Amino acid sequence: MITIIFEPHSTTIDNEAKRASGWNDIDLSELGVRQSIELVDRCADRNLDAIFTSDLQRAVKSAVPTSDALHIPIYADHRLRECDYGDFTQADKHEVESQRAERIETAFPNGESYQQCADRIKNFLDWLKENHDGKTVMIIGHRATQYGLEHHLLGKDLKTCVTEAWQWQPGWEYKY
Repeated sequence: MITIIFEPHSTTIDNEAKRASGWNDIDLSELGVRQSIELVDRCADRNLDAIFTSDLQRAVKSAVPTSDALHIPIYADHRLRECDYGDFTQADKHEVESQRAERIETAFPNGESYQQCADRIKNFLDWLKENHDGKTVMIIGHRATQYGLEHHLLGKDLKTCVTEAWQWQPGWEYKY
């Protein structure tokens, strides 16, 4: 069994501007930099063996202070990315949010569907189980990353994952 701690990436410039980043490789805001430093304290007693992030800089930079302070290796993986919003990349976040229920199986124009995102996460989870069984790891990712975790590890319907209200908290713990 693997213990997975999920943390969303820290606040970005797009988050503050209420834009949906998707695969746009946007940087952390000043607030996001402070949040990434605060993560060190939350992780100090978790006995993490590794940190996995998406390969987008907002996720990697969210992990670096914890990795440096606690000497935990970071592994960036493209399978942990946010949903590719295609033509809606950097659109107003409310416009993207209003389409979530329609994008479970149907991809965003020139992007991907939430099912495709969940499939990427499942592929990653299977690899993680094969290579890190018995470990405690942290995943720093995006909302779509967590949708995949909730769907595959808790058995939640993907439409429910994508459409239910989301609220930040200091980490979610999953067993796999």
